[in-house]
Amino acid sequence: MLSNFGASNLLFSRFERFELSILDAIIFSQLADITIRDITLLNIWGLFTLVKFFSFLFVLLVFPPLTTALVADTYPVECEDAAHFEERREKLAENHIISPRRGAQPIEDTRVIDAMRSVYRHAFVHPNYRAQAYLDRPLPIGHGQTISQPFIVALMSELVRPGPDDRALEIGTGSGYQAAVLAEIVREVYTIEIIEPLAHQGKTALRACGYDDVKVKHDDGYYGWEEHAPFDIIVVTAAASHIAPPLIEQLADGGRMVIPVGPPYETQSLMLVEKDEEGRLTQRSVMPVRFVPFVRDEN
Repeated sequence: MLSNFGASNLLFSRFERFELSILDAIIFSQLADITIRDITLLNIWGLFTLVKFFSFLFVLLVFPPLTTALVADTYPVECEDAAHFEERREKLAENHIISPRRGAQPIEDTRVIDAMRSVYRHAFVHPNYRAQAYLDRPLPIGHGQTISQPFIVALMSELVRPGPDDRALEIGTGSGYQAAVLAEIVREVYTIEIIEPLAHQGKTALRACGYDDVKVKHDDGYYGWEEHAPFDIIVVTAAASHIAPPLIEQLADGGRMVIPVGPPYETQSLMLVEKDEEGRLTQRSVMPVRFVPFVRDEN
């Protein structure tokens, strides 16, 4: 997908070629003795194309921020189940978690499967998207961020092999959904979000759904949460250019970290990092993924 700036440059270059084509046509008309009526029609067509161009440019530059603003507003959380939501959640688990399509590896950890069946994903999305909450796809939550695809949430949870006595750190609270899934399994969950409105919304959703013990912090996740380290599990939900050294330091001996690594808005590698009991690290690429970029504090 092109950025707004890149798409604008592409459109301007095409528009310049259009202007040249008009000029060429006028010169050709003088040589070929094309009638005034033909030139008038050509000018009308050119005007129509200009209107289309500027209309498209308006949508390109204005509509995405407008959409983000609408989704980004703080919204009330409704953490109540309903029969149709329960049915959709079960279908999601059966069709995309236990028996995923497209040849993906099925999730086998029963604790993760039970957590995916238990957490009300509809409570962690904007009301405009609640009807789509149990589709296996990411959904916008504002500020250029998304709630991850349920299969990816389940996969990342399974990769870190969560246990009932584990302490987990999540980088990128977002909607709070991944933290809720982990809270169904492990003893303690700490989660950091750099975008303040999302930190507030994620915390609100977690509290409304009864996850009162999840600790939410508004901060730059690159540095982890040193005062509560070490962590048995670290889950990073945004694509980083590299694995932050503070997170490696805060990973306990015998701990596991899952993190997407790669360039923003391109295909990245979902990496599993493990630290053995002597503190030695191993890492492997699990699969290609595409996550939103890891946001840093500009100050």
